[in-house]
Formats: sequence, C-alpha cells, structure tokens
Amino acid sequence: MNGDKNRALGLSGIALLFALAANVAARADDVPNLNIDPVCRGIAQQAKDPGERGDADVGFSQCIKSEEAMRQKLKGEWSSFAPADKTNCVGSEQGGLASYTDLVTCLEMARDARQLNK
Repeated sequence: MNGDKNRALGLSGIALLFALAANVAARADDVPNLNIDPVCRGIAQQAKDPGERGDADVGFSQCIKSEEAMRQKLKGEWSSFAPADKTNCVGSEQGGLASYTDLVTCLEMARDARQLNK
C-alpha cells in the first residue's frame, strides 16, 4: 500500500515538473513581469547615503522609471533573442533581486557570446 502511495506521489511530482517546464517555455515567448520592487528598494536605501542626490523616495521612483524604460526596450528586442537564452536568463531573474536591466544584460551577453563562437 505504501509503495502505491509513494509511486503515485512520484508520478504526480514528475507531472508537476513537466507542467513547470512547459510554463517556463511558454513564458519565454513573452517579456516576463518581474517584481522590481525589492531591487529598487535596495537602490533607494543607497540613496540615503550622504552625497547622493534626493532621498529614498526619489531613488525608488527613479529606479522604477528606469526599470520600466528597460522593460519597454526589451519588448522591442524580445523576438531577436534565442529561446534558450530567454529561458536561461528569465530563470536567473526569478529569485532574489530581479531587474530588467540585469535581464537585458544577460540576454545581450548570451547573444554576443553566441556570435563570437560562430
């Protein structure tokens, strides 16, 4: 009985992995929606340091504006990047401090490395 239960759990786990992989592949077709609040809050904290212009609210709003501009740039270039690079770079941005600036950098570096290897 326990063997059947463990086997069923194992099969459902495998099904979940396939569903997640399909979800990541599907998302590779669209520019992802990243949660940029944590990275911008961190940048805003740095704006509190002496010598920086503005305060934390200004730093946060400037960061959000910059990241949104980078997302718009990415929308225009998204189709030019290889699907494997999209999957890899989007995956690396899913945890921690996600940033469109970092995503664009990852995609451009992957593209440029691929061109160098030709």
